Amino acid sequence: MTRRPLAAGEARLTVDRFAFSANNVTYAVIGDGARYWSFFPAPDGWGRVPVWGFADVAESRAEGLAVGQRIYGCLPMSSDLVVRPVQVGPADFVDATEHRADLPGLYNRYLRADAKAGFAPEMEGMHALLRPLFMTAFLIDDFLADNGFFGARTVMITSASSKTALALAFVLARRKSEVEVVGLTSAANEAFLRGLKTHDRVVLYDDITQLPLQPSVLVDVAGSLQVRQAVHEHLRDDLKYDCAVGRSHWEADGRPVDLPGPPKLFFAPTDLPGPQPKLFFVGDVVRRRTLDWGPGVLQARAAPVWQAFLADAARWLKLHEGRGRKAVEAAYHGVLEGRSSPKEGHVLSLT
Repeated sequence: MTRRPLAAGEARLTVDRFAFSANNVTYAVIGDGARYWSFFPAPDGWGRVPVWGFADVAESRAEGLAVGQRIYGCLPMSSDLVVRPVQVGPADFVDATEHRADLPGLYNRYLRADAKAGFAPEMEGMHALLRPLFMTAFLIDDFLADNGFFGARTVMITSASSKTALALAFVLARRKSEVEVVGLTSAANEAFLRGLKTHDRVVLYDDITQLPLQPSVLVDVAGSLQVRQAVHEHLRDDLKYDCAVGRSHWEADGRPVDLPGPPKLFFAPTDLPGPQPKLFFVGDVVRRRTLDWGPGVLQARAAPVWQAFLADAARWLKLHEGRGRKAVEAAYHGVLEGRSSPKEGHVLSLT
């Protein structure tokens, strides 16, 4: 494959290893409305799925970025990526490529993956798989706490066995004196969740009508019409907030609902009892907290919780490494079709 020559100020990253989970399926499913397909443009009819992982600087005409530097961040599921680094510092840089200028800054920031930044080669797979999902969970927790949990004492999390939901349950567990953490799940994942002992309660989707009628918040990672409707119909005015986060149940059907933000990302009836769902935008929270706290403070506050979650995940998570197109396709279809165990994670490479 012929690669175009770099312009002044550009660098070429060779994508080495990346994680794949239900989070990436969500990127693909809502890619048009949430602009995930805009991150890394592709020829008409094709898309480059965003993933999180590691790359190496293969060529550089950018000041401050040397060939051989290991980089962590949001990458395409591709062999390489051309970036235009700005704000290049000892810890990170920002990609200022024109088509990414108005995308959330979180996805345009790349870290130097060295020991000073807390990256160890043997932990790269765990970082690639869990770090972005943990940050989403940390920010959801911060958002809910900042709003006094909307007066609720219970936080229910759908698709509770997904990696984002597991991270959120872990973060919320630090607030046991403030809120009860309830995981909503299928029968197939009940034993796994109970074994983690992170949730105060694990409730099957079929048993939603047995939930206590008390002030509650729903964090919806599943994006399932059936589950959302069951929660709203049962709790009604006791449901104080519906935080729409993901589409791990990507195949769930329903009618588009006009939510604040990008259209047609989630599905719900427009006549739900209780509060209407509201989309959770990671980029908005990051921008607000950066203004509130100043540069670098969010990362500093998240760091000790991240290290604790990383240590906890090591006791139950098994990583599967795969290289080459066939391995990537197998992992993609396994996650897409729901054949991936919550105890497993995929770290892949196209090379």
